[in-house]
Amino acid sequence: MLRLVVIVPLLVLLAFVAFQIVRAARSSGLDWNGIAFAVGFVALAFYLHHATGMG
Repeated sequence: MLRLVVIVPLLVLLAFVAFQIVRAARSSGLDWNGIAFAVGFVALAFYLHHATGMG
């Protein structure tokens, strides 16, 4: 029961923070193409490291 009392407010706080970040990101003029390229590059690096064991 104590875990539930600790985890539920933590999840609510995390959801609130995520909502605030999304709201701030929408209102600012970010270069989403550059961000998507960077995220894709990092994801590809992790995948290739997992698949080949190199790097």
